[in-house]
Amino acid sequence: MEEHSIVVKGDVLVGNYAELCYGLIARGVIAGEHVKVSGNIISEGDVRIDMWSEIAGDVRTRTDAYLGEFVNIDGKLFSEGNLDVGNNVKINSGYDVKGWIVVRDPLPVTLFIFLYFLALLRLGNEEEVEKALSELFSDETGNPIMSIPDRTKISLEAIRTTSRAIIGNHCRLLGNIRARYMHMGKRVTLFGSIRTTGDIAIGRSCTIHGNLVSTKGKVVLGRNCKVLGKISADTIVMHETSKVDGMLTAQDVVVEKDNLEGLDELGKRLFYGFTMLEDQ
Repeated sequence: MEEHSIVVKGDVLVGNYAELCYGLIARGVIAGEHVKVSGNIISEGDVRIDMWSEIAGDVRTRTDAYLGEFVNIDGKLFSEGNLDVGNNVKINSGYDVKGWIVVRDPLPVTLFIFLYFLALLRLGNEEEVEKALSELFSDETGNPIMSIPDRTKISLEAIRTTSRAIIGNHCRLLGNIRARYMHMGKRVTLFGSIRTTGDIAIGRSCTIHGNLVSTKGKVVLGRNCKVLGKISADTIVMHETSKVDGMLTAQDVVVEKDNLEGLDELGKRLFYGFTMLEDQ
């Protein structure tokens, strides 16, 4: 997360009614309905913006752009490919499109995938459908994806979501995180605090410039973590190499030589939405 933009090496999927007080720089960008982006969208691949969404800056893509009905872009649209645009779209600063411009409402992404699979089945390509489904829903992918749930708000002050928050490895984030559950990978730097109703799992070598507060759950710290604030939870489990500058408030505090197995298990339960680890 930079001063004005969120930078992702892979693709960005933005859920409906999400509000981002940043721009987006990614390999590909897909935004749902009623999405607000307070910055530029810069993409090497396709940009798909569904209806009633608002973009406060420019939209730039090296391939094709798809704009649904009633999309409003305050800046300018740059596309080196084609433009599919729905009715009542406003681009206030004009557009520069090198390919074809087609005035039609683009298909939603989910409907496009459904029709694609349906066409493959009609042609008798069951193996291609199984291969595509396995790649689409595989847990491991070579292309990093930032998925932003519906009605999430990301601003300078906070990252708020009604769902669980899962952060990968080697990330740099700004803002206080508010979610139901939290799982963080390794070597992440967060300039803010984390507050959840459920469990918080922090991978190894992470630095948190704030507090960790779980109102009804457990906090697990991996190896070589540093928390510059306090930790409050029902149970705190931390590696002996981790450091906490503030106060520890919990019913049970456990310091272990190696708790990575418990951290991985907690991460799996967070990812699949299962019940969190029970108190020891």
